[in-house]
Amino acid sequence: MKKIAVLSTILAMAAPLALAQTSTWVSDPNHSEVDFAITHMSVSRVHGRFGDVKATIVYDQADPTKSTVTATIGVATVDTGVDARNKHLQSADFFNVATLPTATFVSTSVKKNGAHLAVTGNLTLHGVTRPVTLDVAGPNGSATDPQGHIHTGFSATTTLDRTAFGIGPKFPAALIGDEVALDIELEVVKQ
Repeated sequence: MKKIAVLSTILAMAAPLALAQTSTWVSDPNHSEVDFAITHMSVSRVHGRFGDVKATIVYDQADPTKSTVTATIGVATVDTGVDARNKHLQSADFFNVATLPTATFVSTSVKKNGAHLAVTGNLTLHGVTRPVTLDVAGPNGSATDPQGHIHTGFSATTTLDRTAFGIGPKFPAALIGDEVALDIELEVVKQ
């Protein structure tokens, strides 16, 4: 009977330690964004960004491959630095933000890839869901803000085929490239 009591005590003490290895982090909206680049007429690259990024990372420090990521991107916040182009990208010709104002990403697997992580998940953009793999670096150190909240950062890259998501189907690759390079910067706060 004593052995069972001792074993129960050890298990009860070990449970919080196991849970402590997994933590939840939420994006800081003022320091997170998705940047993109796409070719124009095969001669130059146009850059832009989406500033409304809400992400939650459940990070397993002991085994990062057990981590998960969910994110929502406000597509209506598209900003290329040119108002007329932004309005055109928001229209039904491209993102159709009146009907489809957000994109979402939900991870399905995380694998080690050298010093990085390969985070695969389902991206729903323009009403179409496709698997996407992000090349992720991080966590990038940590810092504590004046209120005592712990921050860290993650950087990710991937390339999408805009036509696979039905974006801009009237515009051939000779005018607007099919490949879109994404650079994602997330500053996240421990919850």
